[in-house]
Amino acid sequence: MLSYRHAFHAGNFADVLKHSVLTLVLEYMTRKEKGFTYIDSHSGAGMYKLSDDYAQKTGEYKDGIAKLINQELPEPLTRYVELITELNQGDKLDIYPGSPGVAKSLLRRQDTAHLFELHSTDITLLNDFCQRWRKAHVKQSDGYQGVLGLLPPPSRRGVVLIDPPYELKEDYPKAVETIIKGCKKFATGTYILWYPVVKRALVDNMITQFQQSNVKNLLQVEFCLAADTEEYGMTGTGLFIVNPPWQLKSQLEQILPYLTDQLGSAETQFTLAQLIEE
Repeated sequence: MLSYRHAFHAGNFADVLKHSVLTLVLEYMTRKEKGFTYIDSHSGAGMYKLSDDYAQKTGEYKDGIAKLINQELPEPLTRYVELITELNQGDKLDIYPGSPGVAKSLLRRQDTAHLFELHSTDITLLNDFCQRWRKAHVKQSDGYQGVLGLLPPPSRRGVVLIDPPYELKEDYPKAVETIIKGCKKFATGTYILWYPVVKRALVDNMITQFQQSNVKNLLQVEFCLAADTEEYGMTGTGLFIVNPPWQLKSQLEQILPYLTDQLGSAETQFTLAQLIEE
């Protein structure tokens, strides 16, 4: 279908959760001198202008990242928010990074990025964004196959982000299956799978799919602004994380109550669970 454009949603509450976790994971990986590989299955444009018509039409960033700027933050959120403010001029919030933008800010010379995107407009923007990023490899091809084709990475150190638009229901089981297959090829990698909470049954099926696999050490985090509903629209967001950094769970225990206070309402709920042990 390829109609999804993340520019409408850049910087919203789902991005805040996803990119704060991605920041923590990539920061952890940089603590060792040895390089690692970052693989992004659905990269988008790389960077988004919040002043563009897309972002202004929905204004979702105003109830997301905008509420964290110039605030007292729990320590695990500080680097993520610093990253955003460093990309902008002073207190003005004009641009917001996609996952490639977050990665570009954190990866070092010895680290390599592989970025996949199919959308004809976004691939052009992504290529422009990565023009001077020498260790980034951009491909207009299927990200699911792209991930599997790169595993295991030469360094035997890697982070895989799978972040499909979920335009098709098939994306839910396909994304999980990609991680299951990836773990068979590269069991020690860290895998981050983002998902929207639109229909609870779709998320429950993903959990069952993981639990019936050989995947080990699976953490789930979910942040929902409203209760589940059968009506159209996303009420929450979540991540499945395979082989998370050892301190990530405790960091999320600080992040989630803060996000509830800053971005949530009386209906907001979050969960954090070790679904599968090591």
